[in-house]
Parts: sequence; structure tokens; C-alpha cells
Amino acid sequence: MKQAALASRIPAVLKNNEKEILGEWIQNQLGSSTRRKDLLKEADLREQSRSFLSALQNATQRGSLDEMSGDGWSTVREFLTELSRSRAQAGFSPAETATFVFSLKQPLFDRLRSEMKGDPDALADEMWRASALLDKLGLQTAESHQQSREDIIGRQQRELMELSTPVVQLWDDVLALPLVGTLDSARTQVVMETLLQKIVDTGAAIAIIDITGVPTVDTLVAQHLLKTIAATRLMGADCIISGIRPQIAQTIVHLGVNLGEVITKATLADAFEVALKRIGARVVRDKTEGAGPG
Repeated sequence: MKQAALASRIPAVLKNNEKEILGEWIQNQLGSSTRRKDLLKEADLREQSRSFLSALQNATQRGSLDEMSGDGWSTVREFLTELSRSRAQAGFSPAETATFVFSLKQPLFDRLRSEMKGDPDALADEMWRASALLDKLGLQTAESHQQSREDIIGRQQRELMELSTPVVQLWDDVLALPLVGTLDSARTQVVMETLLQKIVDTGAAIAIIDITGVPTVDTLVAQHLLKTIAATRLMGADCIISGIRPQIAQTIVHLGVNLGEVITKATLADAFEVALKRIGARVVRDKTEGAGPG
């Protein structure tokens, strides 16, 4: 198989007809009904096509057409990975991205037929080899696109988790962490990192974790809370949990979760009041506020 690949006419056809193949390929892409003019400029499409065809032509001269994991194909692999990443970020679908490679088949097939029309058996072999080559590259493009999309989604999820766990400084030594939504393992890690960093930055002595916005508390959520509380204590700060609704209180009792010496309050206001007392501060209403002349 390797000898057959080395004897292939494809490298020579690509080298001798690179300009003609490139021109026809670009025109096919520009005239395609699936072209996304809103996502990719014509100048960028031309440059990407020129760069890929040049890399492909060089790779077929240096490496085996049947084995594309070698060093000879590294430039092609890197190019397709970067192309997939940029198109994933731009909003292309995996199929639209892979079509970039698959659309090269027609101009390449046309040149093979033109140069090998006197040898139908050899032409059939080369057409099959060219089709298999571009199929592999197209599938690699689709896989790279999918991986890029997963990376983007993962990064966005982490950013959303960070945005959904704001730590608010209520007083000089008091922080509040209002939680909204489900508390899973990944988010717990973000919660702990964000809270602990804020404790380091402010030197706060008390952190209030408000779970008013947490819809349900099960054994797993309770364990995550306990981990956060333990980590906070290791940093030298105490924790108060607020937002304990009757349903949540019953669930915690039913589950047999032991919150230890953790202070719990029904509302954030109640927890804040306790926190002020713990640090020796209090809020006093100004009785002269709003009073008329005596």
C-alpha cells in the first residue's frame, strides 16, 4: 500500500496544476449555496484556500498519502486545526467547516480525469485514493471543529459560573456570597476559589453564604456547602449560612446532615446582623433623620 501511495499521480497533478485547481476550487466555494458571506470575507476565503492547497501539495510530495500522522503532514494538520478553531469561533457549523475540504474533490477529480483519461483502471485507483485522502482530512476538520466548540462552551460555562458567584463586601470584615441555581462539584470549586481569594484580598473575618436562590438542597449540595465552610475556616474566617427556608431545614434534618457549629439564619438580613455582632459593630438608626425643626 505504501509503494502504491508513493507511486501515485496525485502529487504531480497537484504540483503541475496548482494554479488551475485553486482557481476552480475558489470559484466553486464562492458560488456555493452554503457559503457564509456574513461570517467570512472573500479575501479571507481566497487566502485560506491558497494556503491549504499549498500545504497539501507540499505534504503529498513529502509524506505518504495513506498515512497522514507523520511529520510530512504536520503543516496540513496544524492548518486544519487552526482553520477549525477560527471558524468555530466565527459561528460555522461542523458540516460547513468540513465542506471547505470536501469541495476540493471536484477540481482535483477533473484534473485527474484530464491527465489519465487513457488509463481508466489507473484513473479509478487514483480517484479512490484522492477521495479517501480528502475524506480523512475533512473528518479531521470536523473533529477539530467539534473540539474547538467544546472548548469554547467549557470556557463560557466557567465564565458564567464565575459571574454567577459574586462575592460582595457588606462591611469591613464581612463578605456575602449569594448563590443562585444548582450547586454541583464544578461550581463548588469556583465558589471556593472565589470566596477564598476574596478573603485573602480583604482580610474578612466572616463570610455569609446565602442559599436563598438554591432551589433544592440534597446530600450532595450539603456536602459541597460543608467543603466550602471547611475551606473558609482554614483561611481564618467563620461562615454563616442564610436563606434556610422551612423546606430546606426539613430536608437537612431528614438527610441527617450535621452542619456542626455553623450558624444558620432564615434571611441575609438576619445573618448580617449576627455578623455585625460577632465583629463588635452595629447599625444605629439616626433618630434625627427626617425630623422637623424643634
